Amino acid sequence: MGTVTPMPDTTELVHYDVADDAATITFDSPHNRNALSRGLVTELMAHLETADADDAVKVVVIRAEGKVFCSGADLSEASADGMEEGARAMVAMQRRIVAMSKPVVTRLHGAVRAGGIGIVAASDIAISAADATYALTEVKLGLTPAVISLTVLPRLTSRAAALTCLSGEVFHGTQAAEMGLVTRAVPVADLDDEVDAVVASLRTGSPQGLRETKALLARDLLDRIDAQGDDMAALSARLFGSDAAREAMLAFLSKK
Repeated sequence: MGTVTPMPDTTELVHYDVADDAATITFDSPHNRNALSRGLVTELMAHLETADADDAVKVVVIRAEGKVFCSGADLSEASADGMEEGARAMVAMQRRIVAMSKPVVTRLHGAVRAGGIGIVAASDIAISAADATYALTEVKLGLTPAVISLTVLPRLTSRAAALTCLSGEVFHGTQAAEMGLVTRAVPVADLDDEVDAVVASLRTGSPQGLRETKALLARDLLDRIDAQGDDMAALSARLFGSDAAREAMLAFLSKK
């Protein structure tokens, strides 16, 4: 008898669509609440590259399906394989968003956790549902938000950074706007209209104007990522590999 070869898993975790000169990148990984798995990050990076290279695209929108925008790093992968490669991928993901030649608008709803907040902070404009929830939960797992600090800390006031990073507690979209993490928070019923209005406004810019203005705004953030990215990836990997973090992550995963 012959051997039956299993069909490869071709499930798409991130969708890509272009309409009216805006590219929309949509997370759709319900099995792990849109966690930043290797597969999702790989697909996201590919779509960002595609959008950046497409002269027909002027604006990029990042959004998510389901009740959760992003649950953070995929801890099942991290606990199994360590985190050096994953941490470097997270640095590269944030840098790719910051370095895009087109403005990136992120639409936020539901829960936004840990590593997902790095996407928020790397984006040029972040529009949140007022009742969306945010938390930098690393401290509860024996970790620190090392890699995402590259983009998150420049967005927050120092007082807001201390409160959110040290407590790991949940805060809402309205508070995220007050802290500077997101651009604006609106009732969830108005979220799509608000994002559409922002995208329509960005469309009025010329491609050169958008490109050069984004580069001007991103200069300091890119310098920070390039100067500190390796150190933050190494710190993240060291903590993820520690006994304290492994015990905390296993306990967390056992509750899911």
